[in-house]
Amino acid sequence: MKNQLYILVLFAVGLFSCELDNYDAPTASISGRFVDAQTGELVEQDLIDGTVIQLAEHGYDPVGLQYLIVKNDGTFENKLLFENMYTVQPVRGNFYPLDEQVVKIASGTTLDFEVTPYLRIVNPQITYSNGIVTATFSIEQTGAANVRKIGLFAHPNPVVGQPVQVYSVENDLNRDVTEDEVFTIEIDVINNSSIFGKYNDFFFRIGAIANAAESKYNYVSAERITL
Repeated sequence: MKNQLYILVLFAVGLFSCELDNYDAPTASISGRFVDAQTGELVEQDLIDGTVIQLAEHGYDPVGLQYLIVKNDGTFENKLLFENMYTVQPVRGNFYPLDEQVVKIASGTTLDFEVTPYLRIVNPQITYSNGIVTATFSIEQTGAANVRKIGLFAHPNPVVGQPVQVYSVENDLNRDVTEDEVFTIEIDVINNSSIFGKYNDFFFRIGAIANAAESKYNYVSAERITL
């Protein structure tokens, strides 16, 4: 009798579990870009600790937030969402904050964000000669926030940035700059052969960060250099 009761309990639990798992698979997706509202160019990001998109699906109380990571080139995509209304807001960005918006996310939804980056890297050039990698560039301030720091970052992977680097040089500024001011940062490859001797090719990326709350580095695209 006890054995029969035990089997019935297991059978009931199995049926209950099947009911809980009997949901349709997610069929909605969202993709898009972060675009500089003035230049139309992609606003590049850090892949780690960079901009994320906060998603709050409607119809639930309390609401469990979802976070969508933005790629280092300024694009994003998520193909594992349920079709519904969502409150969407980018947070922790390297641009002036955006208001939240309500979006119907269904199959193939696209959403571009037009933003104003805290800083723009202007006329960037990276050269390699006599064991020295040299970056020159100017900076455009787009608002009240001045420039906290500038940097040149190196890594064997193109997702290089301040959080992803094997070697970097960063210089504190903490001041306003003008667009005709040219900055130079150098990395001595020869005297750091224990790092740069491990690979033939490295990616170098110029960045600058503004004096703004929770600001992140603004970048240009990483440049591949054969050492």
